[in-house]
Amino acid sequence: MARKWLALAGVAALAAWPAPLSAHHGAAAYDPDHVVTVSGTVTDFQFNNPHVLVFFEAKTDKGEADPWQGELTSPNRLGRVGWTKRTLKPGDSVTVTGMSAKNGKHSVWIQKIVGPDGQPLPTASDTDR
Repeated sequence: MARKWLALAGVAALAAWPAPLSAHHGAAAYDPDHVVTVSGTVTDFQFNNPHVLVFFEAKTDKGEADPWQGELTSPNRLGRVGWTKRTLKPGDSVTVTGMSAKNGKHSVWIQKIVGPDGQPLPTASDTDR
């Protein structure tokens, strides 16, 4: 009986193994042929592994809130070009340009981001792919 449970546990472990591997996709979930530019106000900034996330709210043509998520490379790489956990904060205005999500959600792999002072922030995107 113990062998049966051990075999079952082994099969379950092998079945679960590909999930974490596919979870770290980098820019694979984004369409390189569909680049968008979106302006909005930062609602949250997460300087965490594996990817830095910028949540921001754009406005529709009718002035309604339109939430977006922007994804960047790792904090380690961004730290090398000057980013910190305080680079962006809620309320900051940003303009983001990048590849939109293949699934149609309001998500973008950020290739360029203009910060609240109107100046582009370095993204280290040349080495992300």
